[in-house]
Amino acid sequence: MSSTVHDRYGTRRRRSPWRAFLKPGWIVSALIIVVFSYFAFTLLAPWQLNKDSDIVERNERIAEAFAHDPLPASEVFDGGILGDTGEWRRVSLTGRYLPEAEAVLRMRPSDSGPAVQVLTAFAATDGTTYLVNRGYEPTTGADVPPYAPAPEGEVSIVGVARLDEAPPERASFTEDGHLQVYGINTELIGQDLGAPLARDYVQLSEGQPGEVTAMPIPQLDRGSHLSYGLQWIAFGIMAPLGLGYFVYAEVRERRRARSEQEELAAAPADATPQDRPTPSRPARRSRREERKNFQEALWDDAPQRPAHPRDRYGR
Repeated sequence: MSSTVHDRYGTRRRRSPWRAFLKPGWIVSALIIVVFSYFAFTLLAPWQLNKDSDIVERNERIAEAFAHDPLPASEVFDGGILGDTGEWRRVSLTGRYLPEAEAVLRMRPSDSGPAVQVLTAFAATDGTTYLVNRGYEPTTGADVPPYAPAPEGEVSIVGVARLDEAPPERASFTEDGHLQVYGINTELIGQDLGAPLARDYVQLSEGQPGEVTAMPIPQLDRGSHLSYGLQWIAFGIMAPLGLGYFVYAEVRERRRARSEQEELAAAPADATPQDRPTPSRPARRSRREERKNFQEALWDDAPQRPAHPRDRYGR
């Protein structure tokens, strides 16, 4: 593992082969691999695995909700607040729409492309005012397209309970008689509409009164997050193993070179080249030597033209 060197006084001492790995290239490579593996195990893999767990939990809630009849909204919304485990439960409401308290959600694509979602306040008979997402209307530009108005009078509707979104970064504005928002946050929308709304909202189901085009329910599949998480774990393991292989290959190559040098040094000084030991692996010739030998071989094999005799006048 170590090589022999001589100091300035001719004293023989052994030098550790690991000193060759203290060069900047090896140090930087090792640091990059360590940092990559650390983030792969602590950030990237948990990020994907947590998303997979959230999707599995959401699918279980949706499947359970649609396996039972809708519950009154007052039983799911505790004082107008939806618990973390209450999202996607089917709820029923009786009351009337408030067309004067309506907003449209911008910049939300649908199955058919760009669209706006219609958000209308709904005054329930229990005295609570909920925000109802009546569905989406496709659009081809920045203008709000015409959509079906909310029905008048008392109606009964069925939908799914949804949690509020985070407050949007962009402020709402009013244009062409429509309050336009960039996120479904009932607190901010209630302030803009001047109507107190229950926290969290109801997403109208298909075929219900006031439906524009019902928002689809997410597909009950897990996606690829689990495989992505396992891939990040595999990458975090393979990177250090790859570094270890390159270190092993470098040490093995240095051992081979040192063994050849020791075999040549052990030969007698007066030995002919034929008597010297042949290294276990012949040294590679440089490209310049191979090209030179190839050109000489071509010159030797080329046919020589016979020399023409000249007369006394040089012809």
